[in-house]
Amino acid sequence: MAIASAMADISINKQPSNIKSLKADGMEKILAVLSTVLLLAALTALGRGLDEWHLLPWQVWTHLGTILTALAITPVMMLRKRGDDLHRLLGWIWSAAMFATALISFDIRLIAKGEFSFIHLLSLLTLVGVPVLIGTARRHKIAQHRRQARGFIIGALLVAGFFTFPFDRLLGSWLFG
Repeated sequence: MAIASAMADISINKQPSNIKSLKADGMEKILAVLSTVLLLAALTALGRGLDEWHLLPWQVWTHLGTILTALAITPVMMLRKRGDDLHRLLGWIWSAAMFATALISFDIRLIAKGEFSFIHLLSLLTLVGVPVLIGTARRHKIAQHRRQARGFIIGALLVAGFFTFPFDRLLGSWLFG
């Protein structure tokens, strides 16, 4: 009887075989560093553009606020313990920030003369993908959730974020101008 009970405890507490560890791996450490660098660059640009803040519409400020929230949470999510209540809370905040960022982007059309631009495809993908990301977390599909989260961080945060810094873009002109 004791052996059967011990075997049940082992099988219940065993990590899924498709996950090596819930601890941050090298890729997640790199994503945390890159997210931090992008956050610092955005904050520096905002500081340097202080004189022009009054020119920005509320949509741009909302967009910046939500994306800065996601950027600030990303390194914490990548480096700390996963699966606990704080991870879930931060995950909900991160997901809401990403969803709101994508949603508000449809009202920002400063680049393409009032039309939608290529970046809006990423926004559409984010609006579809965030609920899928939440679903994999809620169903405890850890490997799939981890891959999706990394994909969002790389594509929707880092790649999209770094493309806001060319010299002809607002943050780029503030940062480098």
